[in-house]
Amino acid sequence: MTMPPQKFIARRDRKQAQYARFTERKDRRKIVSVVLQLMVIAVVAVIAVFTLTTVKTYQPYTEQTAKFSGDRGFIALSYFGVERVGQQDIIGAGRLQEHLQALKNLGYVTITQQDLMDYYQAGKELPEKSLFLMFEDGRRDTAAFSQKILENLNFKATILTYPEKFASKDPKFLIPEELKDMERTTYWETGTNGYRLAFINVFDRYDNYLGELDQLEQAGVAPFLGRRYNHYVMDYIRDEYGIPKESHARMKERISHDYETLHDSYIKAIGYVPATYILMHANTGAFGNNDKVSAVNEYWIKNLFKMNFNREGFALNQRNSSIYDLTRMQPQPYWYTNHLLMRIQYDSNQDLDFVQGNLRQQENWDTLTGALEIQNDTIVLTSLPQKTGLARLKNRNDFGDIQVSVRLRGNKVGLQRMYFRADENLSRFLSVYVLNNVLYVTEKNSGAEKKLFTLDLNQHAGKKRLSVPEDRKAAEVSELETFRQYAASPEKAKLYEEQLRAKEQETAPTVADGAVEYIPEISLHTPGDHKLIISLKGDRLRIVVDDKEAVSDLPVADTAAGAVFLESAWGGYGQNQPNLVDDVYDGVFEKLVITENTGEAQERILFDSSLEGLDAVKFKLNRMWEAILSFFVR
Repeated sequence: MTMPPQKFIARRDRKQAQYARFTERKDRRKIVSVVLQLMVIAVVAVIAVFTLTTVKTYQPYTEQTAKFSGDRGFIALSYFGVERVGQQDIIGAGRLQEHLQALKNLGYVTITQQDLMDYYQAGKELPEKSLFLMFEDGRRDTAAFSQKILENLNFKATILTYPEKFASKDPKFLIPEELKDMERTTYWETGTNGYRLAFINVFDRYDNYLGELDQLEQAGVAPFLGRRYNHYVMDYIRDEYGIPKESHARMKERISHDYETLHDSYIKAIGYVPATYILMHANTGAFGNNDKVSAVNEYWIKNLFKMNFNREGFALNQRNSSIYDLTRMQPQPYWYTNHLLMRIQYDSNQDLDFVQGNLRQQENWDTLTGALEIQNDTIVLTSLPQKTGLARLKNRNDFGDIQVSVRLRGNKVGLQRMYFRADENLSRFLSVYVLNNVLYVTEKNSGAEKKLFTLDLNQHAGKKRLSVPEDRKAAEVSELETFRQYAASPEKAKLYEEQLRAKEQETAPTVADGAVEYIPEISLHTPGDHKLIISLKGDRLRIVVDDKEAVSDLPVADTAAGAVFLESAWGGYGQNQPNLVDDVYDGVFEKLVITENTGEAQERILFDSSLEGLDAVKFKLNRMWEAILSFFVR
């Protein structure tokens, strides 16, 4: 049946009108969207220009701006790099601002390379609180995100580079013209980490010999390495049995060539060799892992440079140190400010005022040991070195039947503990804690502490249990993939490809087959994040971890009410290459809420660390802005 022409035309006109209105609305939305995006981009651009443009000049300290009270040496801090937000090894700009602002507030002033030379060679006096500040690896984002911080604090720093990067034109790294521009701002001096970053005598954690690796190859296999590797100027090149593959003359020629190339590269690029050098790797006792290698390094270090940071782990340098055997501390991205201050206090043997954060919320707590900072809705309890941090919720001894919600954000290696129904001296309590990624419940009434419950949180999360053979196969597959990717010739790449295919076809026995389970060692910097809901009613305890029940109806002996304490402590192990002596720990208790547990539909809140009122609004707006900024930066 054919539609009459008039109806067809009317329907067509209606559809066209609807489409026109739809198109008009769509175009309006597009225009609004584009305008909003342009506005945000304009704001970001203005902020970027403001951030990256230097309008001030560094002002050296004077007797009026710095305190002098006898020789107390100086502290040296060295950051790997700076990003806007930060990641595992690279600190975020916000955290760096907190670190350096705290030091500024404590009276620290930055000193220059010339100050250090005058201190050691001419007996010059330094200010009581002197800071020599460094940023390693010569990353471009370090300059971008730290420049304004230095300018606002009137701090001067040394940027260390690898001149090998100058020729590669890798966009992540600064080029000579940029180094000169940075020096002209007056907030920067130039130093060096050596000619290049490369590794020798590398073994994986299964003692498979990997030999010599450049920076990219090392990064590809890093998850499977143990501690058997070395920087290329620190030892002879050796075979899998530890026997040198090169003669003394060849070793000397190889290492000398790199120092000579470093010299020539800097002379050509910036016109001089930087005065400051950091020998990689640190803490060898001399200038290498072998006395003959050490002698070669010592010759070049003392002929090319004015000073050398030869050690890592401690911040304090004093006049009786050698200017060629200086030490530096490498603050990590996960360190809260009090972590840094705690380390400096114990290195320098000077009492420091720790940061507190929200003073109004601080009034709820008595800090018994360590240092307590409250940031927004987060309580950060920093331990003493190799000891604990302990804080008590003030003026409350009537916590009996309660429900507790908290997110534990401290790193996996370490202790984050909550005490409930506790007496004043902790001779009676029930405690729930996470130590090195294992959940424990303990109780103490009289006498010794009793363990009631234990749970491995990896197993609780349902992580696959790998066997040692499975992990070894994964390591060898990753290594062959890396060698294939960076092979020096198509022939070698083909050989690695054949080995890789054969390895992938191998069958590794599993834990279910009876093989030994692989238990990974947790690194100090592995982040932790667990949400706990703890329900305590009468003589029964229930715990939910990460939205999954961990234990239900666990019997407890003592039902008497008591106080609430928080505790943090170093995990007792987990040393890693960059932080051989870091024995301070930040317990991070986020969104801690304690309510009554009476069974009523609406329980009374006894404590809540969340922000309120205007503080909460500011916090949310700041997070929204950070999300928008991150989007446009990406």
